[in-house]
Amino acid sequence: MAGHSHWANIARKKARVDSKRGKLFAKLSRAIIVAAQHGGGDPDANLALRYAIDKARRSSMPMDNIERAIRKGCGESSGGTFEELLYEGYGPEGVAVLCEVLTENRNRTASEVRKIFEVHGGNLGTTGCVAWMFERRALFTIPADATDEESLLETVLEAGVDDVREEDSHFVVTAEPDCFQQVSDALEAAGLSPASAEIARVPQNTVELDAAAGRRVLKLLDALEDNDDIQNVTANFSMPEDVMQEALNA
Repeated sequence: MAGHSHWANIARKKARVDSKRGKLFAKLSRAIIVAAQHGGGDPDANLALRYAIDKARRSSMPMDNIERAIRKGCGESSGGTFEELLYEGYGPEGVAVLCEVLTENRNRTASEVRKIFEVHGGNLGTTGCVAWMFERRALFTIPADATDEESLLETVLEAGVDDVREEDSHFVVTAEPDCFQQVSDALEAAGLSPASAEIARVPQNTVELDAAAGRRVLKLLDALEDNDDIQNVTANFSMPEDVMQEALNA
């Protein structure tokens, strides 16, 4: 999200996954399995795996689960092979939506995702229809009461960040995806714990929504995020925090 909705949306997603931790762990396990399948089981030599493990740890996933997923990805235990897919579509108000998917059955997943879009007033599009509206960025949010902007800039500047800005009581730090680990290490060295840290698809332009339209879009996103095969959902809408809260509480 852009503008003042970015942190509000992260907070919404965090509260949601906290309430469905078992499903979250299953999705995190898939990400670890796929990373290990592609680059091996050593996180020091496989940055994708290191990122997936760090994300799992931030979500309090037990180490036993993490190690089991690594073994499965390395072929040491039985399990299917997951395929990485990107589904694109439009939600209410013409909002562009991207779904990052890990699935063992693309036909089943495509049917389920298409149905979710249709039920919530949107439609699943063709490959490339909205992906061009987004760019991949390393994205961190830091509570504003943990530091000040000048100190934060000094901490992350040499790590390759592009921008630091304050939004809704949090600082948002962005960088090239390749700089994710450098920024993460710099924050850790400074004793700063991000509220969120991810490689995300960030919209270049956004659609401003009021509370009524926001409710329709959020229902679509919630339904997509509830699907077991969908890892991440991104959309190009913007709402101020107070409007976001109005939409959530209605």
